[in-house]
Amino acid sequence: MELKFHIPVMLNEAVDHLNLKPGKIIIDATIGTGGHSEEIIKKISPGGRLIGIDRDEESLNIAKERLSDYQQSCEFVYGNFSDIDSILKKLEINKVDGILLDLGISSYQLANAQRGFSFQSEGPLDMRLDRNSYISAYDLVNNLNEDEISSLLWTFGQERWHNRIARHLVTERQRHAISTTTDLSDIIIKAVPYKYRYYRIHPATRTFQAVRIAVNRELEALEIALDKAMGLLESDARMCVISFHSLEDRIAKLSFRKFASSGLAEIITKKPLEPTSEEAAANPRSRSAKLRVCRRI
Repeated sequence: MELKFHIPVMLNEAVDHLNLKPGKIIIDATIGTGGHSEEIIKKISPGGRLIGIDRDEESLNIAKERLSDYQQSCEFVYGNFSDIDSILKKLEINKVDGILLDLGISSYQLANAQRGFSFQSEGPLDMRLDRNSYISAYDLVNNLNEDEISSLLWTFGQERWHNRIARHLVTERQRHAISTTTDLSDIIIKAVPYKYRYYRIHPATRTFQAVRIAVNRELEALEIALDKAMGLLESDARMCVISFHSLEDRIAKLSFRKFASSGLAEIITKKPLEPTSEEAAANPRSRSAKLRVCRRI
């Protein structure tokens, strides 16, 4: 089976903090290609049950194949983790023993130029996690007005040059539609001041992040999912959230604080855990990861 598996980030830390035991019911709410779930299912067998949810049908199918030896113990659900409560209701499950949310996008998705997530290779300006959803990056970039684009880039990407980039995008799209990742990246590079074009971080990084988050309504979905997930945990069950940028991490932090102040949960990680230097060196994508854990009281 020749598949480009995503390397799971902070695998050992997440698995350890879920406090897994045979017979437990665990949700991997962003199963992706199944890296975390492969270890989870081993530790909850025999008798355990894994529910894997993902908005990306392609990744979900890879996870199914990867975990085919455990298919009797797994449920694979094509859906958004913001619907986690209705998903469990359909499966006739009331409570679970642990929930993992590994946020962001995978290296498998980034490597597929046709998905349009990366500025490093040319592809259609898509960025939809769920390819059956209606709004793509093309729609936002070509239809929002200058103020809306500027606000989007600042709110979701904290892009310093949001005004300049928005102005250049609107000007360029009057000449031709911005239809590829290369189109968008080239415009961004021209928009930022010259001395900022060759920094360690590519000048298109924050804009691509912002547009992707907006296309998929990722932050809104995360807030909804965390609130619903807390209500689905058994007493003493744990929830682990792996985030990759400050906006996601802030939502997780504030949600956990809210749960703790209302007496629903105990925060296990007073400060977020970060990858070891060895993991960061072996998998550069992991460098920005933060893991937060709470326990249902």
